[in-house]
Amino acid sequence: MLDSIIVGRVIQELREEKRLSQEVVSGLADIGRTHLSAIERGERKPTLETFFRISDALNIAPSELMKKIEDELKK
Repeated sequence: MLDSIIVGRVIQELREEKRLSQEVVSGLADIGRTHLSAIERGERKPTLETFFRISDALNIAPSELMKKIEDELKK
């Protein structure tokens, strides 16, 4: 089962590794900062469209982002 907390944590960790603010990533992804914040906190699950936008904003392939999430789910 997909855990929204893990999805959000992986996205947040990648964003922080790249030293990008929520404002920058949400702007590049064309979503609201509060929406990104809710995703990172695990309060909302991103749609497929939003998932692709966030991965693009983080300059990572959607498949690579999903792999990182899958790896965390297995722990």
